[in-house]
Amino acid sequence: MCCERISSTTGVVALTGALLLTLAPAASADQVRDAQWPLTVYDAEKVWRTSQGTGVTVAVVDSGVDASHPDLTGQVLPGKDFTGDGDPHFDENGHGTGMASLIAGHGHGANGSSGVKGLAPKAKILPVRVSSDENDTYTKGWAVGVRYAVDQGASVINLSLNDENAYPGSKVAKAIAYAQEKDVVVVAGAGNDAGTVNYPAALPGVVAVSAVDQALNFWSKSNTGKVTVAAPGVRTPQADPTMDNGYAVADGTSGSTAYVSAIVALLRSKYPDLTAGQIINRLVKSASFLQHAGKKAPDRELGFGIARPGTALTMNIAKGPKQGPLIKGSSSTSVDSAAGSDDSDSTTHAKKEKKRKSSSGKLLLVGGVAAAVVIVGLLVAVLRGRRNGGNNGGPGAGGGTPPPGYGYQPYPNTAPGQGYPPHSNAAPGQGYPAHPGQGPQNPNPYS
Repeated sequence: MCCERISSTTGVVALTGALLLTLAPAASADQVRDAQWPLTVYDAEKVWRTSQGTGVTVAVVDSGVDASHPDLTGQVLPGKDFTGDGDPHFDENGHGTGMASLIAGHGHGANGSSGVKGLAPKAKILPVRVSSDENDTYTKGWAVGVRYAVDQGASVINLSLNDENAYPGSKVAKAIAYAQEKDVVVVAGAGNDAGTVNYPAALPGVVAVSAVDQALNFWSKSNTGKVTVAAPGVRTPQADPTMDNGYAVADGTSGSTAYVSAIVALLRSKYPDLTAGQIINRLVKSASFLQHAGKKAPDRELGFGIARPGTALTMNIAKGPKQGPLIKGSSSTSVDSAAGSDDSDSTTHAKKEKKRKSSSGKLLLVGGVAAAVVIVGLLVAVLRGRRNGGNNGGPGAGGGTPPPGYGYQPYPNTAPGQGYPPHSNAAPGQGYPAHPGQGPQNPNPYS
């Protein structure tokens, strides 16, 4: 089958390996769970008392999803392979399985306490395989996969990928418009080359997602411009069948896209009568700039703000127009524009825009007590530095040789055995107000 290269939506960060132990034992699955900082900042246990995504199907248009991974058993539907190999559950790259785990992983072991748990653990995953090898080569006609997902009943489509050929009027753009006409929410990664938001995220009506780090600062490799919302996308643990222990940690807008798709699944489960546009309305009206005072929506980096699942589920928000706030001709408008301003910058991107490539690498999830102690100290120092003003949450220079092609969010390339850093239980920036007009805040402002 004819294939093409598509750029993924992941960036790379190098850990300070010189300070870490290199002979630590492999990390256990419960260490992976402990490192899932997005679940902590989102107060996931509280969120799940309101919604877990029951009854919602999320299509993951990607490299396939390994249905046998212990954190995904029973969550993955039959799906379809558009690469010609015939097996949507085969994931030679690991990326699609990772996205599925962030969306609907249920963990494993006693009470599912080990491994990766997704933010919408009772949603179902529809694997739509459009990549056939570990080099991120995608089928040229992946738009057919989008249409398939719609016809199979998916109400959310996760596109953790970039494709220069998804410009307005293209087959992909028409397929996404078809999804929107069928009341499907399409979520896509902004990209990781610090440029402008890539296609398909830049298409009208698509929820374009940028990434933030553990301190909820904008990730400097994230693309900017027509961003809708931001979400956790730095050092996110995820399932990866290509790794010996079944897990990896990644940076980039692929992961943040998966988290937003999970939030949309939570909303679609709790509010089944709302249209896709009205679901997006809840998503953007409940987002917040948190500690980023002075920003005005839509911001080029954070869009309407950082997506907050708990607030989106419980905040008193008017339904709004059926078409939602992402007016035709724009992937982002002001919070007050749900009734109708227009911004058609996305149509000005050239069809022959150069393909954006992102660095990629992989990091085995390994670590022991000694390494964890060292890393905790490093993280505390980094977070203090960020709070004291300097950096925007961007990564240091990542080494390694990126694989060619598609826009997956590559994995950090730190050498094996360097320890998996546990997140801090004390979330930074607690108590910061949302941007004006958002109403009462959650006790945990991130949720």
